[in-house]
Amino acid sequence: MALTAETESRLYRSLRAAAGAAAHLVALGFPTAVAVLARPGSSLFSWHPVLMALAFSFLMTEALLIFSPETSLLRSFSRKVKVRVHWALQLLALLCALLGLGIITYNKHLNGKPHFATWHGLMGLLAVLYTSGQCTGGVLLLYPKLMKNWTLAKLKLYHATSGLVGYLLGCASLMLGMCSLWFTTSVTSVSWYLAMLCPLLTSLVIMNQVSNAYLYRKRSQH
Repeated sequence: MALTAETESRLYRSLRAAAGAAAHLVALGFPTAVAVLARPGSSLFSWHPVLMALAFSFLMTEALLIFSPETSLLRSFSRKVKVRVHWALQLLALLCALLGLGIITYNKHLNGKPHFATWHGLMGLLAVLYTSGQCTGGVLLLYPKLMKNWTLAKLKLYHATSGLVGYLLGCASLMLGMCSLWFTTSVTSVSWYLAMLCPLLTSLVIMNQVSNAYLYRKRSQH
């Protein structure tokens, strides 16, 4: 029996809500698992994976999920409050990423190892630099009058699209980090594949959220 349009819509919303709830759990669970594995404070290096997982898995994911109509933890709050929390989380994510980058750079210097000699290192550097630029560009949304030839709606659209690219770069950096010698010697077998699925799941949820927001804006213009 064919599903009605209303049933399909309800099923779709339920699936999105379930995926969003899973993204919240992964966003918190992944950096927690990394912290248990790295034991922050046991060495200088131990802070690097923890800070990067905290930045790109937890803080940045939650900063974006705030605007999800199904799974936002601040659904009952005004958009103004959501924007402020988004900015706070993004700023914390940037600070954690910069600190994580600084720590691994200094650690390599102490051990006489080459800098950014792996795909993980290069992708991590690109992700941090891109996030820095994204946060700087987001200031335009606070002061849209600085861009006289751009409407606020268009600035929001470009900021969301650009933010998605930055988020995917961060997730790619995490996934490449899980291919490192440190991670693969500690996490093996099925656990490694489950760990790899974490940033992949959150990426799919965020991509779906951004694409739906884009389609909604497009329909509202017609």
